[in-house]
Amino acid sequence: MIARTWRCLCLPEHRDGFLRHMDLTGVQECAALPGYLGHQVLERITDEMVEITLVTYWRSMEDISAFAGDDPSLARLYPGDEAYGIIPEPQVRHDVVLEQAMPAHNA
Repeated sequence: MIARTWRCLCLPEHRDGFLRHMDLTGVQECAALPGYLGHQVLERITDEMVEITLVTYWRSMEDISAFAGDDPSLARLYPGDEAYGIIPEPQVRHDVVLEQAMPAHNA
């Protein structure tokens, strides 16, 4: 499994709108493709900005290339992103997932 990680900075007042936009564009596009195994959306609050991280999980780099194009290291940006004033990272990171565990919590 491959984890594809992309980050952007967003002003707090645009956070909710951008998260909806990201879900309707990139997340839903990924979810419809063969090889997509899931995703996580992470958030980190800084003094003035919100850092949003999207991690998508894929079966292989070939599956990622079907989504990302000829250079899978480049971020996929969408029309409308600019309306939220995001500062996107232009490149993504790919990591091989060696182990994953989500233990059940006992009540």
